[in-house]
Amino acid sequence: MKVALVSEWLDAWRGGAETSTLQFLHHLMDAGIEVHVFTRSRPSPTPGLHVHPVSGAAMSRTRRSVTFAHRVERMVKADRFDIVHAISPCRGATIYQPRGGTVAETIERNIALRTSGAARSFKRYANVFNLKQRHMLRLERELLGPGDGPVIVAISDYVADQLRRHYHLDASRVRKVYNAVDPDTTSPQARAEHRRSIRKSFDIAENDLLALSVAHNFKLKGVRHLLEAVSLLSSQNVRNVRGLVVGKGDPTRWRRLASRLGVSERVRFIGPSDRVRQLYHAGDVLVHPTYYDPCSRVVLEAMTSGLAVVTTRWDGAAEMIEDGVNGYVLPEPSDIAGLAERITGLINVQLRSGIQRLASRIAPQVSMSRHAAAMIELYQSLSRR
Repeated sequence: MKVALVSEWLDAWRGGAETSTLQFLHHLMDAGIEVHVFTRSRPSPTPGLHVHPVSGAAMSRTRRSVTFAHRVERMVKADRFDIVHAISPCRGATIYQPRGGTVAETIERNIALRTSGAARSFKRYANVFNLKQRHMLRLERELLGPGDGPVIVAISDYVADQLRRHYHLDASRVRKVYNAVDPDTTSPQARAEHRRSIRKSFDIAENDLLALSVAHNFKLKGVRHLLEAVSLLSSQNVRNVRGLVVGKGDPTRWRRLASRLGVSERVRFIGPSDRVRQLYHAGDVLVHPTYYDPCSRVVLEAMTSGLAVVTTRWDGAAEMIEDGVNGYVLPEPSDIAGLAERITGLINVQLRSGIQRLASRIAPQVSMSRHAAAMIELYQSLSRR
């Protein structure tokens, strides 16, 4: 089977959607699929992977994305593919899988970040002048409009709900194939060594509760609320909670906020890291009070690595959590008291160990091999038709 996979970007450092796509295409190749990738990125050479670089050269970001979409459309039409699997919007796709959720929901949740009605109104007004956003929204409306069109793959019930709310999409065009991660196969001995060495390097005692935040967009993922929760705990004389914020976001303003809140010695910003799995082994809880995640890979990775997780109802990965049993789901990211309460409870080693053990049991349900098998089955079904 010959498959065209369309993803404007394939750089893992950009975020979870790109990382998922990279892992996914390797599973396709292992299954004997001939994979042709159309992208603006320059992925590392991989035997058997056909990469078609698509220049988006133009004067603006908007024009670059528009140019990419037009050029890919022409390129896939000029060849013969059994399936055109678009992760970035592309006319002529057989399957559209918006790994980042719908553009419409992304806009709404970014507006929800604003703390006042006036700020939210201004953001809505400013969006009118965001040309790239308007282009992506228009293209999404074409793909998701009434009538015949590509099959839409939703990576969570949350994304399926977005398709209903924003586009009234007929359920017959939607398939749910839940998001996935590669399993954590680290041995218990290696995990123990990671915990010891990383805690030592950051001067974190074994009896300290280590809360991790792994994010590139600190604002959207609620890093502010982690700082506020640690500050609240300090005011309550809970002083054995430490935090590490991992990601490529600019930490300058966030360090200033940590200083104002009096937690700069308790929460450290360590920048991006290629040792995220090792950090999971060193940590006790992933704090992810996100405003928007179609289905957070970070949450799934942390759970399968045996970490307790606190996230929000605005995260599709929350569908894997039974609140209070194998993790916690906050009603809103700004519920600082609720976040602090859950962190405090996890100081109890017995409670924390029970939640971590149950969290790790989701691994078979969210394995990338399962995800790839479901997608290949869909490919075969559509190809036969």
